[in-house]
Amino acid sequence: MRINRLPSSGHTTPSPPASPRRSPRYRHGRGKPGGRFTPVGPPGRANLAHRLAWLFLSVLLRRQGIFLFAPLIYISGMLLYMGTVSFDVVPVIKHRPAPGSVYRSPQVYAKLKPEMDADNSSSDAISTIWKASHKGVEWKPCVKRSSGELPESNGYISVEANGGLNQQRISICNAVAVAGYLNATLVIPNFHYHSIWRDPSKFRDIYDEDYFTSVLQNDVRVVNKIPEYIMERFDHNMSNVYNFRVKAWSPIQFYKDEVLPKLLEERLIRISPFANRLSFDAPPAVQRLRCLANYEALRFSSPILTMGETLVARMKERSVNHGGKYISVHLRFEEVSFHSAINVVAELLFIVITKLIISI
Repeated sequence: MRINRLPSSGHTTPSPPASPRRSPRYRHGRGKPGGRFTPVGPPGRANLAHRLAWLFLSVLLRRQGIFLFAPLIYISGMLLYMGTVSFDVVPVIKHRPAPGSVYRSPQVYAKLKPEMDADNSSSDAISTIWKASHKGVEWKPCVKRSSGELPESNGYISVEANGGLNQQRISICNAVAVAGYLNATLVIPNFHYHSIWRDPSKFRDIYDEDYFTSVLQNDVRVVNKIPEYIMERFDHNMSNVYNFRVKAWSPIQFYKDEVLPKLLEERLIRISPFANRLSFDAPPAVQRLRCLANYEALRFSSPILTMGETLVARMKERSVNHGGKYISVHLRFEEVSFHSAINVVAELLFIVITKLIISI
């Protein structure tokens, strides 16, 4: 212990104790390299990249965050190993167009043209329509009408056929199949009046209604009007009749499980809309009713048949002088935002072409 002398008094007093020595842990960490949390330093003549990497690793080790950044370091190393990756280019995902959504008529024509040129036959196509030349056999119609009386009906089904002529025809065939499968009476389908098409045509205007009913009389009951005693239950208002919202392409089993119980309860139901509301995958009995309606029962009305026969006769007569060639124009009314202008153009074309056909 040191003794300090005070010059004023002449007495001696002990000096204060020395400050405690610093912890070896911190002293080693600051003064000497190689402490617990300081990694071994890089070589003296390291370049700038090594120094930056060294500084980055030092910070990570001191803060003990190596486990958080380990995945990032691993991914960065993999990217550097695999090569240069450009982050400026956004990958473009190419979607293939849906089947049938691309106009491919020129490609189809080019594929069939050699076969068309090789066919020099002058026979009528109607007489050879059932021939299957690739097998050397003939196709035969498989639809046979039933005979005998039908059992008591389970009720009445009214459907609304929406869409164009093709969709309406499919809806009629499906309605016949569903009504026959449920042993129900089918009311002559109504055609949906669309604000775009603006076609007020009824079933009788397009198809022969009496012929349709007579062909199906032994397979499906068809009426053009709902009996009064049934309509009295609904105050003669079809909006009071229960309407089924059927999903598109529903299986026939859905109609048996869901529609039939309600039909037996109400005796009259509606299904609207009805376009594409029955799956194509159906039992043979259902498919037979579809075919019976499409190929046997549905016949165009007399005015349409007369016009069609006249057009076909004229095409046959006039095309003989031109090697059997003719032009067919399909005018469409598309439901688009500028439909008014499209409809005007289509109507004008229809009038011009109609006058040309009549004048031939």
